[in-house]
Amino acid sequence: MKQAFFTGATGGLGEACVRALAARGWRVFAGGTNPGKLAALATIPNVVPVAVDVTDEASLRAALQTVRAHTDRLDAVVNFAGLTAFGSLIEGDAVAQCEKLLAINVMGTVRVNAVFFDLVEAGRGRIVNCSSSAAWMTAQPFAGAYVLSKRAIEGYTDSLRRELLFVGIPVVKLQPGSFRTGLTGEIDVGFARVLSQTVRYRGVLTRMKPLMDQTLRRSGDPAWLARVVVRALEAKRPRARYRVGSDPLLCLMELLPEAWVDAVYRLLGRGAKG
Repeated sequence: MKQAFFTGATGGLGEACVRALAARGWRVFAGGTNPGKLAALATIPNVVPVAVDVTDEASLRAALQTVRAHTDRLDAVVNFAGLTAFGSLIEGDAVAQCEKLLAINVMGTVRVNAVFFDLVEAGRGRIVNCSSSAAWMTAQPFAGAYVLSKRAIEGYTDSLRRELLFVGIPVVKLQPGSFRTGLTGEIDVGFARVLSQTVRYRGVLTRMKPLMDQTLRRSGDPAWLARVVVRALEAKRPRARYRVGSDPLLCLMELLPEAWVDAVYRLLGRGAKG
């Protein structure tokens, strides 16, 4: 039986992936912070729920001991713990928001891999880090904290992959687009909060809202991502990168020179009052 430690298992995307892996006979140590959802995961055959906070070293060490009580090796560590956010980089709680996303999305991933690496090495396993389409696409306004964290994950994952080439441990990055989960609902909440507090961007935010809503409506089924995660974990020679669910209109923007993209946003903001 193959075994994986999976963070973010109590989120919508993480839960879908955990269920898919368990159905294929993996034993999944499902890490998360939501007690109710952990209890629900405990009812799934092959799933061992693990209460863990990836921002807390002591919590991760306790999770390691829980896993060690069952096994001395892992076939994979999968890092899905993460947050998204909608917000300004200069208004409101910009600094705190950036610090929070870096603490969870980036440093949480770094901690998990460092703490669990010995088990991965013992199992000749692999590491999978969840990045985002935002990490490689043209950066969008009011997504700066999220883009910052995911671009950091890209650089970290590339460097880690090349370091672990020397010890034979594959490192994979996933670059999912938008999927229908509770996180997409949080973007709406964040938008409403920023709109109510802004002193500069009320007009342009109002114009952007229909475009944002269209993008969210195109969000994919989490089952699509779960299939890609299974592929990344079970492939004999996994690719360094897997992309899934990238928004087609945002992909089209990748064809434009950066100055043209800026011009599109300038046009969107023309005449919009704060």
